[in-house]
Amino acid sequence: MDPIVTDAEVETYQADGVVCVQGLFAGWVEALREGMAANLAAPSADGKLYRDDAGRLFMSDYCNWARIPQYEDFLRRSCCAELAAALMRSTTARLFHEHVLVKEAGAAIATPWHHDQPYYCVDGRQNASIWVPLDPVARDTSVEFVAGSHLWDRFFTPERFNRQALYGEADTYERLPDIEGHRADYDIRGFELEPGDAICFHFMTVHGAPGNRSLARPRRAVSARWIGDDARFALRPGPTSPPFREVRLRHGDPMDAPEFPLCWPRAA
Repeated sequence: MDPIVTDAEVETYQADGVVCVQGLFAGWVEALREGMAANLAAPSADGKLYRDDAGRLFMSDYCNWARIPQYEDFLRRSCCAELAAALMRSTTARLFHEHVLVKEAGAAIATPWHHDQPYYCVDGRQNASIWVPLDPVARDTSVEFVAGSHLWDRFFTPERFNRQALYGEADTYERLPDIEGHRADYDIRGFELEPGDAICFHFMTVHGAPGNRSLARPRRAVSARWIGDDARFALRPGPTSPPFREVRLRHGDPMDAPEFPLCWPRAA
């Protein structure tokens, strides 16, 4: 059988912190759309709904896999965990969480430049986000990534998508450089995508996205976050995003908890 990811794609992921894999999840798109419809109808208590000046919606929600069967089925039964393990060069892949993002047609709300690991209660280099669009995405609406930024070894202050600081005065991280104002100084990658493609990126890769410039279709995506062999629980200067209020691990513990199920290798 052909491998689900090539050696060249793994090398690109390791060197650039981002790689696009085409068509791998096309067979899961309809089920994920059904799950997202249920999610939109009943967001979690942590779901965030933002609207632009015209009232068009940007919705973000996470950690719903245990209550939305289509999400759990995808995370446990698709090759998503196997793909993550290969990209991470890890013998295991644990689910950290799933994250859904919806920008209605024409929604002008941008996703600010940021990277994810400072938001998260996890340390370690073996990690991967697998971002699967459920609609065609033009290049000018694509999430964009600063290639190689996962190797900068810098932690930038996390902000909510409405630009509020996550940790407030307790934050000791540095301010993110002005990526948007100096785009020519960075190797910025973006992708034209079809439903079922996958953008795979490291938790430390700096990324952002414009508003949805399409007036004809939404930009819906499900992102699965995975952690590997070296993942350890981390305390941050304040409540993380996701908050994982029920987790009772201590700083430095392996991520062995029911909230983070082992999905690869799968049990026989």
